[in-house]
Amino acid sequence: MSLLFLFQRVFIVMLRLVWLFIHLMANILYFVLDTIHTLHSYLISSGILNKYKDLDLTKLQHLAIVVESQEAYDIERIVKLLFWLSDIGVKHICLYDMDGVLKKSKKIILEDMGSRLWHLEGDKVGLCPDPNQMTLEFTSISDGKEGITKAASFLCKKYLDDSALGEQDKPIFTEENMGKALEAVGLGGPQPNLLLVYGPVRCHLGFPAWRMPYTEIVHMGPLTSMKHGAIIKAIHKFTTVHQNYGT
Repeated sequence: MSLLFLFQRVFIVMLRLVWLFIHLMANILYFVLDTIHTLHSYLISSGILNKYKDLDLTKLQHLAIVVESQEAYDIERIVKLLFWLSDIGVKHICLYDMDGVLKKSKKIILEDMGSRLWHLEGDKVGLCPDPNQMTLEFTSISDGKEGITKAASFLCKKYLDDSALGEQDKPIFTEENMGKALEAVGLGGPQPNLLLVYGPVRCHLGFPAWRMPYTEIVHMGPLTSMKHGAIIKAIHKFTTVHQNYGT
């Protein structure tokens, strides 16, 4: 009985040692990869890697930034990110978080940007009346819910309120109908070509699906570890990739 107990104890200790070894190897691997990523980002930012110097932004008409709501309270980093994007040459940016933290902080963000402001429609704001300058849009998940509600109401009033319609005449709503309805109620919005996600989760965190049928989504990691070179790398990769839209 004692030998069996001793064997069990030795086996448990060996399993723990194996688990600790695997955990150590995983930590070392992640550390090496993070170091390589940081070094690569530094080389890109410093201009040493020539292929990242001149970005062709003709394909990047609209960029969306999705931030996890808890990280969205870090306004200093958000402003720093916007300055980086402005220096890169991005002209149209949509800022999104689920809880609307960025929308509530819009005034603070714009004041920290230190630019003369002029307002566009809705939650869009331009940093000067020059079409070559940056335009910001602030949105949240509530805008998506509001958009669906208003679009559904619009479709019902347009197609279903007619009492003369019979059962066979009732229309079948398509994605195209919904897109036109969203545009009609002023909540369609431009479709971003590229969407950068800052947060622990690899998803778009509720960003309106109808605005990104062909959008490239890139997970950038936590906002606290954002890197200038990583943004340039993501944009450069997008501008060099051929997108197949199908038929």
